[in-house]
Amino acid sequence: MAKKKILLINDMCGYGKVASAAMLPILSYMGHVTYNLPTALVSNTLDYGKFNLLDTTDYIMGVFPVWKELGFHFDAIATGFIASERQAEIVSAYCLEQEQLGTPIFVDPIMGDEGKLYNGVTPATIQSMKEMIAVADLIYPNYTEACYLTGTPYNPQGVTRDEAFHLLDELHATGAKSVLITSIPVDGQHCVAGYNHLTNEHFLLGYTEIPVHFPGTGDIFSAVLIGHLLDGMMLKPSTRKAMDAVYTLIDLNKDNEDKNAGIPLENYLGIL
Repeated sequence: MAKKKILLINDMCGYGKVASAAMLPILSYMGHVTYNLPTALVSNTLDYGKFNLLDTTDYIMGVFPVWKELGFHFDAIATGFIASERQAEIVSAYCLEQEQLGTPIFVDPIMGDEGKLYNGVTPATIQSMKEMIAVADLIYPNYTEACYLTGTPYNPQGVTRDEAFHLLDELHATGAKSVLITSIPVDGQHCVAGYNHLTNEHFLLGYTEIPVHFPGTGDIFSAVLIGHLLDGMMLKPSTRKAMDAVYTLIDLNKDNEDKNAGIPLENYLGIL
C-alpha cells in the first residue's frame, strides 16, 4: 500500500520526546512520509518547571504562501499545540483551505487537563480552537478539553455511558466529523469514548491506568492512531492499537529515573 504524506503542525521540543519530537519518529517508522511545521520552539518539556518558548507565528505566515507557490500538497494534516489566537486563525484558515481540497484534518485541541486550562489558555483560545475542530475529520480532546469545548461542567468523578455519548454528540455538532474523548472515566472505568461518523457508531474502549506520568503520551497516542488510519484501518481498531501502544510504552518505562523527558521512543519503535 502506498504510504501517505502527512504534515504535523505542532510544537518542536528541544529536550524531551513530546509533540512533533514524539510523533515524527513513530509516523516515519510506520512508513509515512512525514513533514513538520513548528508552531513553537520549546527548550524542554514543561514538566521541568522552567522553559523557554519561541512563538513561530511570523514564520508560519511566510511558509504557507511559499508552499502554495511551490504546489506542495499533503495527504493528511495533524495539528497539536497552537501558540496564540493569531496563530490559530492562520492555521485554521490553511486547514480549511486544504480540507476543501480533500485533505483529512486531525486535530488534537491541546488546552488543559485534570479540569484546568494550561497557563496562557484564554476564553479566546477556546473559541479559536472551536474554529480548528469545525474543519476536522477527527478530533481527540481529553475529557477536560471536551468539557471546555462544549461548555459542559467537568466532573472529577467522571460520567455515565449516556453522558459520555452525549458529550461526543455535542462535539460532533461543532462540525467535527468523528470524535474521540481520551482519559474519560465512564461508570468508574478509565475509557476512551468514540463516535465514528462513517458508521454512526458510538463506542467505549476501557483501559487499565498505570499510575505514572510521562509527558508526550497523548502525542504517542495521536501518532499511532493516525498512522493506522492512514493505512486504511477503521477508527475503533486504530484507537485500540494506539491505546495498547501507550500502555506498553508506559509499562516498559515506568521505572525510568527522569520521566520529565518523556519516553525514549527510538528504543521501542519495534513494538509499534
